[in-house]
Amino acid sequence: MTAESQEESRFDLRIGSVFINAARAVPDRTAAILGDEALTFGQLNRRANQVAALLLARGLRRGDRLVTWSPTALDLVPVFAAASKLGVVFAPTNASLSLDEAMAVIEPARPAMLVVGDEQVADGARVAEQLGAQVLGLSELAGLAGNEKTTEPNAPRPSERDPHVIFFTSGSTGRPKGATLSHRVNFLRTHPGALLEHRGPMVSPYPLFHMGAWTIALQQWQGRDAVILLASADAVSICDAIVAHRAERLNCIPAVWRRILDHLGTPQGRGLDLSSVRFADTGTSATPLELLTAIDEAFPEAAVRVFYGSTEAGSVSSLDHRDLRRKPGSCGVPAPSCQVRIESDGELWVRGPLVFDGYFEDDVATAAALVDGWYRTGDLAEEDEDGYLSIVGRAKDVLRTGGETVVPTEVEAVLADHPAVADVAVIGWPDTRWGEIVCAVVVGRPDAPAPTIDELRAHCRSRLAAFKHPRRLAMVGSIPRTPSTQQVQRRLLVEQLTASDDS
Repeated sequence: MTAESQEESRFDLRIGSVFINAARAVPDRTAAILGDEALTFGQLNRRANQVAALLLARGLRRGDRLVTWSPTALDLVPVFAAASKLGVVFAPTNASLSLDEAMAVIEPARPAMLVVGDEQVADGARVAEQLGAQVLGLSELAGLAGNEKTTEPNAPRPSERDPHVIFFTSGSTGRPKGATLSHRVNFLRTHPGALLEHRGPMVSPYPLFHMGAWTIALQQWQGRDAVILLASADAVSICDAIVAHRAERLNCIPAVWRRILDHLGTPQGRGLDLSSVRFADTGTSATPLELLTAIDEAFPEAAVRVFYGSTEAGSVSSLDHRDLRRKPGSCGVPAPSCQVRIESDGELWVRGPLVFDGYFEDDVATAAALVDGWYRTGDLAEEDEDGYLSIVGRAKDVLRTGGETVVPTEVEAVLADHPAVADVAVIGWPDTRWGEIVCAVVVGRPDAPAPTIDELRAHCRSRLAAFKHPRRLAMVGSIPRTPSTQQVQRRLLVEQLTASDDS
């Protein structure tokens, strides 16, 4: 038996098989919804085969990269499935990026093909010409693929160790890094277990350039149920989708949950029937108890859970509904397949089958992130006597003042409770005496007088050590945050305030 035939005979964990198996088992069941459009599993598999045939005709082969630069669209789903079947690596890009920003992400991927949304066609043509790649508009691709055969593609299948997707993250340096996930990793991250149980429709508020969107979608598709995609993740659209489709699952970052809760307090949102929701999930790291309590009250039929993880690590830990009040501020216990350890400097390291395969063609960044199979999360963590984890800050976000270490998120959590504070970030401000001082950057509430530095320090007095109290106050109109996770962009904030001081 040849090496190739041995590879074909073994059962690898391939993402393409998810679509084949679901189409065989439940062809008429809905797989994906966006607005008034929908795809059944049977339709999705057939369209994926047509797209795969088109990609093969255009010369794409196993290991080539296909980059998408498009807003969320249902036509992206068959492209994702087709690439999965062929072993073509799928690499989505944020549609809101400018031409220069997009080029900085797309160029390192060295794409064989660029698939763009209607609004990106002109810029996409420029990028593709500069990189020597093919380019197709998403609508054009869908039209051309409609003429192809719907049979399974006649091409070598990928290995489970082959790269499946590349998700680009900016990292602490701002230089894009492509986190690569193999078919095996993505299959295991999204597999529901040995026995399929009812999942129910799930609303995904994440755009289709985001890892969260495709992870949620694959979880639903492996469970042979529907994912509800949204063109916009505003609170009205999310709540309307829940009502229209009797959605049973919803996962949002804390900032989106706050928008939903605000909407439910308006006359338009007050009468909505959201009782279908069985699981209301949130996370990224520490989530305030008051927010979790508010979600619990707004969705009384749902189990509220906190998840912590990342593109590189997958799911690391979770906090169950029954532990929300017993373990406030915690992100729960490690996932079943995950090993964790906390280094002497407080950084959390993670190991297991869900960890990513490295950064695409970036050996230096990969070596810095992966040490003997352990992924360095860059998060500072604490573990209590029961084994529950809490994320207390970022390793690179800590500031040093007078020889003491201050975690900005810890101070922010206290300042956020001040009645005059609508939003807050804490940064280290250069100081000749202390090295750095704690600077509170505050967005004031419109219905309250702006707080003073003395008032903020008094607010911290009983809750934080004196060296953690802010010594400087800056009032701003808004705080820059990353679009996907709402993390404070501290370096940018320092630059903005420095420029303001110099002007």
